Amino acid sequence: MANPYEQAHARSLSDPEGFWGEIAQDIDWVKPWDKVLDASNPPFYRWFAGAECNTCHNAVDRHVDRGRGDQAALIYDSPMTGGTQKTYTYADLKDEVARFAGVLRAQGVGKGDRVIVYMPMIPEAAIAMLAVARLGAIHSVVFGGFAAAELASRIDDAKPKAMVSASCGLEPGRIVEYKPLLDGAIDLSAHKPDVCVILQRPEAKASMIPGRDVDWAEAMKTAQPTECVTVKATDPLYILYTSGTTGVPKGIVRDNGGHMVALNYTMKAIYDVQPGDVYWAASDVGWVVGHSYIVYGPLLYGCTTILYEGKPVGTPDAGAFWRVIADHKVKVLFTAPTAFRAIKREDPEAKLMARYDLSHFKALYLAGERTDPNTLEWAQKILGTPVIDHWWQTETGWSIAANCLGLHEFPVKPGSPTKAAPGWNVQVLADDGHPVGAGTIGSICCKLPLPPGTLPTLWNADKRYKEAYLSEFPGYYKTGDAGYLDEEGYVYVMSRTDDIINVAGHRLSTGQMEEVLAGHPDVAECAVIGVADELKGQMPLGFLVLKAGVAREHADIVAEVVKRVRDQIGPVAAFKKATVVKRLPKTRSGKILRGTMQKIADSEAYKMPATIDDPAILGEIEAALKAIGYAK
Repeated sequence: MANPYEQAHARSLSDPEGFWGEIAQDIDWVKPWDKVLDASNPPFYRWFAGAECNTCHNAVDRHVDRGRGDQAALIYDSPMTGGTQKTYTYADLKDEVARFAGVLRAQGVGKGDRVIVYMPMIPEAAIAMLAVARLGAIHSVVFGGFAAAELASRIDDAKPKAMVSASCGLEPGRIVEYKPLLDGAIDLSAHKPDVCVILQRPEAKASMIPGRDVDWAEAMKTAQPTECVTVKATDPLYILYTSGTTGVPKGIVRDNGGHMVALNYTMKAIYDVQPGDVYWAASDVGWVVGHSYIVYGPLLYGCTTILYEGKPVGTPDAGAFWRVIADHKVKVLFTAPTAFRAIKREDPEAKLMARYDLSHFKALYLAGERTDPNTLEWAQKILGTPVIDHWWQTETGWSIAANCLGLHEFPVKPGSPTKAAPGWNVQVLADDGHPVGAGTIGSICCKLPLPPGTLPTLWNADKRYKEAYLSEFPGYYKTGDAGYLDEEGYVYVMSRTDDIINVAGHRLSTGQMEEVLAGHPDVAECAVIGVADELKGQMPLGFLVLKAGVAREHADIVAEVVKRVRDQIGPVAAFKKATVVKRLPKTRSGKILRGTMQKIADSEAYKMPATIDDPAILGEIEAALKAIGYAK
């Protein structure tokens, strides 16, 4: 007898219109759809064509209308401001969002207009996003503190009528003033927004430009609450920019209807929560995780979501996450593997966890980069709950593959995000486009049409959408990730396709090597890149970050990891060199900048990544590489 996951997945592929049409009944529609899936213009598939709706109504108003206005909707928790905690009920949230929508409407923002939100992790960021959605406008959230030039490129592409920002963001030990960056970006951009709404935070006061800048608090005092504006299900809800290979950011478009249907479904099917449960995605609203699972997913489903302004360590210590879980009775936490590696490095025996009551906690979900088995097993051991690695992308908006706890819990296989989620037909293809056998590494692709909630195209760039994702393997979406399927259908995502290195004709996964390195008892975190080699084309090179307190000779540890790779993968890996570094360069969302490290090692020019957490790390990496004969 098939389990509920198998039934759902099979039907989602054999009868997608019936499957998603039934699930869509859980959303409030102003007008029902004419067609669940409009396949008349492939590869531009559209879900719920003809339907009309409003995302803000479904995320906020309908819960109030159904008598749940007193339930907590959003909890703000900020160790950065001395421990501020503030709870917004659904009724509170509706009031704030409706009034801020009134602020924007008074400034001329209407249906289809773009609004860039450039905010720190404060409640007003979510309020701004929902207010834009309420008006039927389109938001584009840019990570707070992004450099002026990067913000300017997004202004010129989205052409916003308005900008919403704050005077500053807070990082451990420093205040990041946003207003000078915002002003600099507008100076650089060809397009000029009509208005900037600025929230003044007490930690730094922004200077205002008369005639253009509006004070958030002052405007809210006289704002007229605004009702939800009806839009088409196929109209854009938001644009989210992701780095492009050309240096020009790609504007991922998300629609209103399919996005609501998919995210609402995932809250139970994947995360196994109920309305009223406390769900925490420890991310940032500037990233897709923040869009999907800080703001929209939990609120659509009627959960309580947590907006956390802090870090996993250092605010004040490696017990920060346990404290938040205990304080707010969190049932499910979703974060990046790098957060748990940081906690593990600072508190390897999880002694700080013993201070807190985690009895309400049911499951940990990890995504954002590959979860190495060592981190997975450590988290399983200390938590005693399911630890779920799931895989998705900015483009997809929700999981391609996951252990769907709300349908059926499969045995965990370290290194795998389990099986394709309902709606996803995942296949591994060779370079010629043909499927490969179980256990064979190839390009992981998803057969079209993609399920609801995924990108229908790029903002004003249909041609680029096809070139970037659809042209290499006709009939498929190219994920850009390499890996394989095993005999049971478990998906193994080994690395980005550009992280598959070619050593003397052998295609090898750097992710597989990282798995072996991470298993060394002294290694807290690691990365492997391919560096140019005259004889073999490329050779792997490892970077090791050691656990706190390790005082052994670095040369001994390097020799041991080299032997581990030889023993566990074989001489074919040609893994002979590694270096110990204090830290790895990462984006603010926790992804390791392997491509930048590779360029430094190969003495190639590189552009400073806009998303880098701390640019000074690159100098440390260059010095470590020079010490072993690279970065000449």
